[in-house]
This record gives sequence, C-alpha cells and structure tokens, in this order.
Amino acid sequence: MGNPSGEGMGKGGDNVKNAIYARKGTPQVAAWKAASFEIAVPGYVTFPTTAYGHVFSGRKHNIVRVAQEIKGLTGVQLPAEQYESGAYTPLRLKFKEPVKVLVGTFQGEDRKAFRQVSGGGGRQLVLENGLTVTGLPPVDVYAIPYPKGTHVINPEGKGLFTIVGVVKADQQLTYRNAELPDGRQWNPTYIVEGFSDESPLFDVVGGPGKPVVEEGMPGTEGIQGGFEGGRCVKIGDTYHMFPTERAGEIGVEAYYDRVKTRIGHWTSKDAIHWKRRSTIYQASGKYAVTEDDNPMNDRRGAIWSFMPVFSEQANRWYGYYLAYTVHKEIEPNHSFGRIWRAESKTAGIEGIGGPYADTGIIMEPGLDSQPWEGRQGVASFFPYKVGDQWLGFYSGAYPFASWKDYPKKSGKGWFIGLAEGKSLEGPWIRMDTTVNPVTSMHPFFIENPIVSQLPNGLYIAIFDGGPDGWGHHLPNMMGYSLSKDGYNWSEARYWPIETKVNKWWDIMRTPLCLIPEGNDIYTVVYAAIDLKRRFHPMGMVKLKLNREVLDTRKKLLEKTRRGNNAER
Repeated sequence: MGNPSGEGMGKGGDNVKNAIYARKGTPQVAAWKAASFEIAVPGYVTFPTTAYGHVFSGRKHNIVRVAQEIKGLTGVQLPAEQYESGAYTPLRLKFKEPVKVLVGTFQGEDRKAFRQVSGGGGRQLVLENGLTVTGLPPVDVYAIPYPKGTHVINPEGKGLFTIVGVVKADQQLTYRNAELPDGRQWNPTYIVEGFSDESPLFDVVGGPGKPVVEEGMPGTEGIQGGFEGGRCVKIGDTYHMFPTERAGEIGVEAYYDRVKTRIGHWTSKDAIHWKRRSTIYQASGKYAVTEDDNPMNDRRGAIWSFMPVFSEQANRWYGYYLAYTVHKEIEPNHSFGRIWRAESKTAGIEGIGGPYADTGIIMEPGLDSQPWEGRQGVASFFPYKVGDQWLGFYSGAYPFASWKDYPKKSGKGWFIGLAEGKSLEGPWIRMDTTVNPVTSMHPFFIENPIVSQLPNGLYIAIFDGGPDGWGHHLPNMMGYSLSKDGYNWSEARYWPIETKVNKWWDIMRTPLCLIPEGNDIYTVVYAAIDLKRRFHPMGMVKLKLNREVLDTRKKLLEKTRRGNNAER
C-alpha cells in the first residue's frame, strides 16, 4: 500500500496535509447560456466541456479543470493531426440565431504549435486561464461573434486551438482570470472510459450516491481514519470484505491512523448494507527506533491489504497481507514492507472468515530486491494463475535511484512488478529488471492491482489510479488494464464513475473487487477520501461489460502480441 499523500509525516498528519493541498474554492459565477448549432461538414464531432471531455480526436488530452462560466457547454472536437499538418477541411458551423463562438487558445512559448486569435471584429478575451487540458498549456477563451447562417470557424495561423462552446449573442460576457492551472502538470495524458475516441469496455450503470460504510455505522467504532484497500469476494449470496481499518488511537492525532491498523471482516447480502464480523489481524502500532531495515524495529507496526485467495489444492483460503516497519519522521512513514501468507484454520470455501494462521513471509526486502521497490519495500501482493504456474503482482514505492541512496534518499513513484511461483505457496521469485517494473499500464503510478479473468479469457487488473490532489495531478479514478497472457499489460483506462452517481469523495482510492453478478453486470467496492473529514468511507458502484468491445480489445491485444513477437 503506497503513501502518495505523504500522510503521517508528523504532528497534525492528515488534517494538515488536506488543508494544504485541498483545491481553492470555486467562485460562484453564472454559467453562460448555450446556443444551438449544427456541424455543417463531415469529420467533426462534439464533446462536453466538462471534466474528462476530449478536445481533440486522435489524442488523449482531456479536460481536468473548467471555469464555471463554460462548464456544461458543447464543444467541437478537432482532428489534431490534420490541423498540425495543415491538411484539414475547415470547420463549418450553422447557427439559427446570432451567437458568440468560444475559441480556446493555448498559451506557452511555442506559439507556432498553436493558433492565436487576433484583434478586431468584436473579438473579446473573456476567460484567461479558463480551461486546463492534460499535457497542454493553459487555455485563454475568446468570444467571437457570428450572425445567423453558416460560417467557417478558423482562427488565423497554424496549429491547434479548441472550440469550447457556442453561446447566445445577447448576453454580457464579463472578463475573468479563472486562474486554472497549467495542464502540463498532468503528464502523461490518460484514457477515460466513454470520453476518448474508443468505445468504453464498461458502462457505469448505477450505485449509491453516498458511502456504503460510513462513520457512525455499527462496526465502525474505534476506526478513526476509516478504510483503505484489501479484497472483497462473493461466496454464494454473501459478500465478504476485508478492508484495512485505519483504527488509530484515541487522543492521538490523525497521522497515527496509518500505523495502528487492523484487518476487519465484513459481510453483506447486497454490497450496500454491511455488518462487521471480526478482526483478522491487528498491527502493533509501534514506531521504528532506527532509520534502516533493522530487526530492532517492530516489523508489524502497520498491517495492510489483506488479499484472500482460495487454494483448491489445499481446500483452504490463503490470506496474503502486508506488514510494515513504520518510522515517525521519515517519508514514507510506511517502510520496508513484507508480505505474509496465512491459511484459514477452517477447511473449505466457508472458512473465509478465519481465523487465520501465519505460515511465514513470502516476499521481503533483501539481496534480490530491485531499486524501484524503494523505501516502502514490497507494498502489496496479489497472485493469479496463468496456465500451470502462478504470477503475482507486487508493489513498491519511493524508489531509490541506486542502492547508494538507501535507506533515506528516496524519489517519487508507485510501481508494480511481477513475481513467478510454481504454486500459491511459492517460492515466489521476482522477475528481472527487463520486465520490472511494469510500466505499460502507467509509467509511475499503479497501486494495489487485483487480477481476474473476463468471459473471453482476457485477464483484467483493477487498481488505484492515483490522486488528483496533494500536488500529484494523477487521474483520481479507479483504472483497469487488460492482458492476453498475464505478462504483457495494456495501457490503463479509467472509470469516471462520478458521471453517473453522486460524487461524495474528493480523492478516489482503491477498488477491492470486480465481482461478476450475471448479465455482464459487475460490482466494485472501493475506498475513497472526503477531504473535509478524517474518516475515509467505503463506496460501491455497478458496471456493465460491453461484450462487443471486449472481443475487439482481445483482437487488438492478439495483434499487438504477434507484432512484438515478430520484433523479438
């Protein structure tokens, strides 16, 4: 389990960090009234001027911040490559009344790459820094008047610009500097389901617009900091959830919530109404006395990410979980993670609730560690079967550039790698650095992947895609990646679930499951953060799988794999 927020780095912890990094309040300004229009030339489509809207076809750039005045308008997607090359059909729009077309121009030193709006003709700068698009400079928005009729929309110069909306001509547009950030902080760009050029593999079909496990509910007593990752499985008609409970200690500030953790067992019949059953494991909560990975330190100061996996051979549940050494001052406070394997004492599928007995450590820092695993060590583990053998995703964070940086000089990055084993018991062997870390999903942030298989045999890994907060500028959505063989993984796609359910969170965190319910419906239980509160609740959402898209993705992966093999 990573620590991208830097929580727990001293007195005040979560609340101080949240106060520092929470977004500035949005001024209360009225939205401008949209005017209808028609696209009068082929090759263009519209996009919503909202979060995740893609301003160009053929590109991943998407909107991450938008001024209130233009939020919800309809823009026109431009074919980026054609505009950059100059070989394009000019955009023609048809208006039934006089309008103002809102043209977005990109700031930046490289003016040759972007078109600019010159003066004259009643053109007016109405929003400075009015739009943030991933990977691109800040956007200034100009209002250009057009009478009723069909007109070519083509600012002077060469390169890219964007059409962010069309509004009625008779309204007063007041200039404002919206002070939205530079989109080049979001790098690389990323693919959001339902907003890119490709059809979505999953559609969000519903779910509660509020947490399903909330502060004050029965079973949450003593859990000051709420929840984080683990796993949820369904047996018969019952869901079994094993979240990390950020218990903390009464009278101690929020930074301690990440240390004195425990693993709870919760059950539900509908993934909405939950009952706490037991405590599976309890961390010691003791801080380290040295800066390095030293046996003098309590190596079970924090316990996270319990992953139950059923062993058909042993006819028991195996629980894989993470134990940390915790330093009170050094970032990250979670350090030198070790993965333990436990076995359920009760045989059979119904033994999932435990109790569990530890069988030993299966992965830990050592001579075969790789520098990218960093100070955080082995930060999560999930095994899955491929053919006659087992693979396991394991995580690392706060990487070392080299071992000369050990134990304190760590960088930024939350990575995953692959390990191989002949059985669930192991031994588990790290794959070498020609494979690890696995960066095909995202170059520097993947946390807590959980793997299953879809109906056509493709492997799917779901994971925490990283926060758009605390200065990180990551997708702030749960993501997934696909694989044909379990080794080679596709670029991540992300689920914008707040477009279909009420968004009660500020920071989206970790999915605990992707459970098939029949009729291509899947249940996802997840942990998320409301920055206004210390307690981190649990949520739930339903997704629907698109079988046609699934088969198309499989063909693409097979084609890519053949191409890669041919190159080798």
